[in-house]
Amino acid sequence: MKTILFVCVENSCRSQMAEAFGHMLGQGVLDVYSSGSAPSGQVNPKAISSLAELDYDLSRHVSKPLSDIPQIEYAMAITLGCGDECPNVRATHREDWKIPDPKHLDSRAFNQVRDLIRDRVADLLVRLA
Repeated sequence: MKTILFVCVENSCRSQMAEAFGHMLGQGVLDVYSSGSAPSGQVNPKAISSLAELDYDLSRHVSKPLSDIPQIEYAMAITLGCGDECPNVRATHREDWKIPDPKHLDSRAFNQVRDLIRDRVADLLVRLA
């Protein structure tokens, strides 16, 4: 199992959805976590609704700071559009996925970002295989 950490600023949309897709697509292959450099303390309701359309209950997720994740060396630390705002964590490999923050987008545009994240996670699984 590869341990993957997804990080964005608020840990309310992008990193939460990436973690969800890690669970959905990488079951038995990935051990996934998400966190935020400045967490909002709640998962965005639009993200919960968007993932519910795919039969995933994101309401059970919690927005959390980097201090609340396991302090291990991750196989990959992936930031999602937060650039310099996301501090480094110990990881064998790092990537920055330049994904726009969807929190103020309408549902159609929000779902396009969701689908982009799903596709990136699916590609990650192919690359890790």
